[in-house]
Amino acid sequence: MAKNPETEHPVKAFGWAARDTCGTLSPFNFSRRAPGEKDVQFKVMYCGICHSDLHMVKNEWGFTHYPIVPGHEIVGVVTEVGSKVTKFKVGDKVGVGCLVGSCRQCDQCTNDLENYCPRQILTYSAPYIDGTITYGGYSDIMVADEHFVIRWPENFPLDIGAPLLCAGITTYSPLKYFGLDKPGLNVGVVGLGGLGHVAVKFAKAFGTMVTVISTSIKKKKEAIENLGADEFLVSRDPEQMQAAAGILDGIIDTVSAAHPLMPLLSLLKPHGKLILSKSGSGIGGLKETQEMIDFAAKHNILPDVEIIPIDYVNTAMERLLSSDLKYRFVIDVAKTLKAE
Repeated sequence: MAKNPETEHPVKAFGWAARDTCGTLSPFNFSRRAPGEKDVQFKVMYCGICHSDLHMVKNEWGFTHYPIVPGHEIVGVVTEVGSKVTKFKVGDKVGVGCLVGSCRQCDQCTNDLENYCPRQILTYSAPYIDGTITYGGYSDIMVADEHFVIRWPENFPLDIGAPLLCAGITTYSPLKYFGLDKPGLNVGVVGLGGLGHVAVKFAKAFGTMVTVISTSIKKKKEAIENLGADEFLVSRDPEQMQAAAGILDGIIDTVSAAHPLMPLLSLLKPHGKLILSKSGSGIGGLKETQEMIDFAAKHNILPDVEIIPIDYVNTAMERLLSSDLKYRFVIDVAKTLKAE
């Protein structure tokens, strides 16, 4: 018999959830577990909206558990810690990204690659170790094991910075892992959306020369003047692409829609790397996520966001579907989520 989300745990919680594949979100009463000895409980202040949230609320990947409270770009302030928590104290600013659990014992986990653990536990819509389903950050409070909580740097904005917990690590990790973080390298970024614009900012902070590759010339001014890219290529212009053949040390491809890869391969130097950030590199481990946040704070790397109230979330999802935003939505949870 299915457990009642509102009563399965002792701590009352409130958020917005989708109940079926139409994906429409509405107010939802549920519950969180009481903090265990290694748990951190925090008040959610802001939560970014990721394209994964849109896929999940509509069950487009086939493993959604309804009702679903999305959100894995979650930032807030600690309100309670378990008796054996060592990394955090009440009042600390913290974040939770895409994971809230893993086996902690396999080769992947012991090498700080919890994101590749076969028993990883997603922040929402996944079975937790107690058999209940996880709920994400479109909610008033979170509880997570301290290992999966990120320390938020002082004087680094919670609201604008929230999307770094997914979009940031998804681009930072492959740039670092594949050696595209060295000054003087020529790096291509395909797509100038939620992931792409952050990839440009990280690549520039690493000291590389950045070429943005897009299907539309309309994004050239934004790429060069606002984001600091060095060059811009229109991928549908054969002359431009031919003239740029063999100039790039590596490319990070942030476009999730179907698109030809052969033209991109022609831009690479011998032994150059084409990284598909959706499948070739999946987010990052907790150690690297903390490293990414600290690096972003040091270099003032922040996504371009639009702050919205919770009751705008369904409209935001529609706009996300039609790419009508620059470049990430962030929900002001603390100010606009009111329990009914």
